[in-house]
Amino acid sequence: MTELFAVLAVLLALIGGIATVVIKNPFDKLITLGILVSGAVIFMVSRGYLDVAIVVSLMMPIGTLFILLLCRKKPEGLQ
Repeated sequence: MTELFAVLAVLLALIGGIATVVIKNPFDKLITLGILVSGAVIFMVSRGYLDVAIVVSLMMPIGTLFILLLCRKKPEGLQ
């Protein structure tokens, strides 16, 4: 059963990584990055690295906020 979780986690991470490379819209990239991180966290938990999984789970929302700040539209005068 744990092998099934590991395979599913690797598939999620690969699909998220490939989709992140392919998609050009920065807001859609956030969704694919979430898929990638979810696969990575499941893989870490299945291997017993709970402390690393907790840190990644706490850092991902902070990284998402920074990415959203970088993607926001700039006023017309500053372009």
